[in-house]
Amino acid sequence: MAFLRLFIAFLKIGAFSFGGGYAMLPLIEEEIVYINQWLTHSEFIDIIAISEMSPGPIAINAATFVGFRYLGVMGSIVATIGVVFTSFVLVTGLARIIIKYYDSYIVKGIFAGIRPAVIGLIAAACVSLFKTSITDVKSLLIGLAILGILYKTKLHPIGVILLSGIMGIVVYSI
Repeated sequence: MAFLRLFIAFLKIGAFSFGGGYAMLPLIEEEIVYINQWLTHSEFIDIIAISEMSPGPIAINAATFVGFRYLGVMGSIVATIGVVFTSFVLVTGLARIIIKYYDSYIVKGIFAGIRPAVIGLIAAACVSLFKTSITDVKSLLIGLAILGILYKTKLHPIGVILLSGIMGIVVYSI
């Protein structure tokens, strides 16, 4: 029963994965923190950070971690299959239809409606992460500094992670 619950939770997450990992964050958070209570909100933020530093899509990394934490190796396999199942079925089953009718007003309308919704989902994820990650003035300053650096430069994500870690050491040891 626990494996089925884990599979269904990540199947729901994967079924609404339009817009990629960041757009999925509110749904992932709802399922693993609030509904199933597999992680605390603080642990969820840590998982996002770890998933961001790990190669691969954020949802798959999160599914693998949560599944492993909850039910071991088999749990990580079940959760990972759950999160990719719907996308796999849709891509293999509907790709031909979407390509054939891509220029139709119905398909164009569907995608035109999904695009702004994805922005809303990403914004909701940003607000949620902001509330938990920005805990004091120092964390706000680090966040703003990184935002400014990213806005002005093309710093590689590994550089961003290293720089923010260094900034954390410096700022929090003062």
